[in-house]
Amino acid sequence: MVFGDIKTNAGLKSLDEFLADNSYIEGFQPSQADTTVFQALKSPPSAEFPHALRWYNHIKSFGNGVTSLPGVKKDISAFTTASKSESTKPSKAAAGGDDDDDLDLFGSEDEADAEAEKLKEERLKQYAEKKAKKPGVITKSSVVLDVKPWDDETDMAELEKNVRTVECDGLKWGASKLVPLAYGIKKLQIMSVVEDDKVSIDWLQEEIEKFEDYVQSVDIAAFQKI
Repeated sequence: MVFGDIKTNAGLKSLDEFLADNSYIEGFQPSQADTTVFQALKSPPSAEFPHALRWYNHIKSFGNGVTSLPGVKKDISAFTTASKSESTKPSKAAAGGDDDDDLDLFGSEDEADAEAEKLKEERLKQYAEKKAKKPGVITKSSVVLDVKPWDDETDMAELEKNVRTVECDGLKWGASKLVPLAYGIKKLQIMSVVEDDKVSIDWLQEEIEKFEDYVQSVDIAAFQKI
């Protein structure tokens, strides 16, 4: 099949008409013939040639594999040599008319660039939407805190009550117990689970130490990634 110069509207029209009834340039599967014509086009045909555009995007989907399609590689002249009627047809310039072919060519390239840019934007949008829908991995840590009071007269129930008032997104308090220290003094040992991206352990310690009437200090007794 000869399409004429596929860099012109006439050649693209011929290619489009052929691909309206055929899936590939030669035969019933992609081959080196498709590779040759694809590489000669340089850019996607405009939407004016829907069958050629459909074929172009299909061949493009092979990526680097397009060069390894089966068949014998042919020169582009095997598919784009002008037919006798095309070669003998007088041009508008020769007939004294305006040479609109160049204008059509540039217009076609502009349309092809616009179509390629539109396709790129659509794919980027689809990728962004897909990525946004995909849930990210939430990393958490299990932290056991030692909360020490000032002395043995500190109300430990009230101390724990104050500690549990510290709340934020990504923080959950767990079980607790009182652990003897010395001289009748007990410390509060309390578990918590935090989302690493939302809660800073340093911030959590500082918030608890703000209850200075009850809390002397806060230390990390145990820390483990979940």
